[in-house]
Amino acid sequence: MSPAPPAILVIDDEPQIHRFLGPALEAAGYAPLRADNAREGLRLAAARGPACILLDLGLPDLDGKEVLERLRAFSQIPVIVVSARDREAEKVAALDAGADDYVEKPFGLAELLARLRAATRRALLTETPAPTVATGPLRVDLEHRMVRVEGQEIAVTPREWELLAALARDLGKVVTQRRLLTEVWGPAHAEDTQYLRVYVGQLRQKLGEAARLLRTEPGVGYRLLEEA
Repeated sequence: MSPAPPAILVIDDEPQIHRFLGPALEAAGYAPLRADNAREGLRLAAARGPACILLDLGLPDLDGKEVLERLRAFSQIPVIVVSARDREAEKVAALDAGADDYVEKPFGLAELLARLRAATRRALLTETPAPTVATGPLRVDLEHRMVRVEGQEIAVTPREWELLAALARDLGKVVTQRRLLTEVWGPAHAEDTQYLRVYVGQLRQKLGEAARLLRTEPGVGYRLLEEA
């Protein structure tokens, strides 16, 4: 007997989104679950344990950020926010509340499915974390605090290491500026975004061809791209 397809919970009050995503998810090998409001979504998340959740922020009964906060109280299921809210502050708030990624409406199906595959893959890796994060030509050895590009060790400062390691631990995810600043420099520097610009610039110079993997998400944060 073949294994059941992974369930993807879509929490959205727009019927057309469900009509579009339901068949698309099935064609991609997933089992879609439908929730038209936040409370039904939280119930299904707890009862069915989906592989990933696609969450709209503008729900009729609860704001999406509150849904994220309630969800994170009992589960670490990957969540991709799919919303028409395109302001940077909304993206940052959703990511800080526990979202794993953010896709704006209208979205391309290919991009959404790629983000979905990445989110579910990361969830599996998180269960058995590897001491070395590998992406493209870059290897970040979290156990021995070493960075290699194409097998060549790259010398980085302690602060550059902490920044790169923070991104590597959330490979493929957007990590907000506030979170990076808090983790690397401490809570007193949560607003000092110039630190990030300087150190990300330094890292890119040292990483050479692997610098392409260090992506800026304008006004939101940074992402270390996942590349085979």
